[in-house]
Amino acid sequence: MARSSLIGFHRVLIGAAILFCIGFAVWIWWAGHNTVLAVVFVVLGLGLSYYLKNLHRFVDYKDDS
Repeated sequence: MARSSLIGFHRVLIGAAILFCIGFAVWIWWAGHNTVLAVVFVVLGLGLSYYLKNLHRFVDYKDDS
């Protein structure tokens, strides 16, 4: 059971990182700062989204739900 609670916690952390990356990119772009930095954070957010969607492949666990 401890493994599944760690997976859940990992999902929460990755979700928070995705929200931060996308939110920061939107703020940077809206404020008119460095557009390249905004694009980098969008790419990071998309990469983390892919990782979260395919988490079972990366950490090798079976989702029983």
